[in-house]
Amino acid sequence: MALLTLFILILIAPSSSNAQWPPSPGYWPSSRFRSMSFYQGYRNLWGYSHQRVDPNALTIWLDSTSGSGFKSVKPFRSGYFGASVKLQPGYTAGVITAFYLSNNEAHPGFHDEVDIEFLGTTFGKPYTLQTNVYIRGSGDGRIIGREMKFHLWFDPTKNFHHYAILWSPKEIIFLVDDVPIRRYPRKSDATFPLRPMWVYGSIWDASSWATEEGKYKADYRYQPFVASYTNFKAAGCSAYSPAWCRPVSASPFRSGGLTRQQYRTMRWVQRYHMVYNYCKDYKRDHSLTPECWG
Repeated sequence: MALLTLFILILIAPSSSNAQWPPSPGYWPSSRFRSMSFYQGYRNLWGYSHQRVDPNALTIWLDSTSGSGFKSVKPFRSGYFGASVKLQPGYTAGVITAFYLSNNEAHPGFHDEVDIEFLGTTFGKPYTLQTNVYIRGSGDGRIIGREMKFHLWFDPTKNFHHYAILWSPKEIIFLVDDVPIRRYPRKSDATFPLRPMWVYGSIWDASSWATEEGKYKADYRYQPFVASYTNFKAAGCSAYSPAWCRPVSASPFRSGGLTRQQYRTMRWVQRYHMVYNYCKDYKRDHSLTPECWG
């Protein structure tokens, strides 16, 4: 009888692997936006010889001679921007794979930027997904980052997963497989990007800081370092759209924000998978990041 009871308990108990997955957000914003092929919305920006476009995917790579990057055809003033990405396993220290918004070419030395960056790693350690926001030159010269970092609840090298940035005049929301992991609200014009930005992706050598503050460098014995992108989505108000163009939302609410269920899911991710929050870093000068306390 005791053995039967134990067997039943094993069957009904949730497995530890399932327990590590976030609860359902209850809403899937990516389903609202049409996927596009690479050339429908993007062009190569640099490292053309280190890029391959297949019918359903883009592959870019870094070796000792070059990395590669791409850029959207048009700039946007708000929208939903996503791509499904698969990363390289093994030793990738020092290597950054990125999907981000920026107007650096339009405003050099005084630009805005919204980042999703995968920080390469060493054998046996997980990738770190870094989200960041720069406003009006805070990423130029004296760097004032607004980083939140996460260890994902899955292995991003085994399959494609969808990563997205929703940017509206009132908020920025970062999503992984439609799970909101961070919401950055507009608390003031001084702490929020408002000028049009393009969508970028790239792979490059950031050995000076990417992995454990630069402790581990890119090792080109393991080259090439490869990243694959597919399921591109870029929808919203371009810089050329009429003034009445309505910003998109990450929730069923046309006014934006998140549902209660989405907030619960985001809090779960931040509780169990966030490994760094700039607002909780007491070594930082938070007079430079007033949104932490506003």
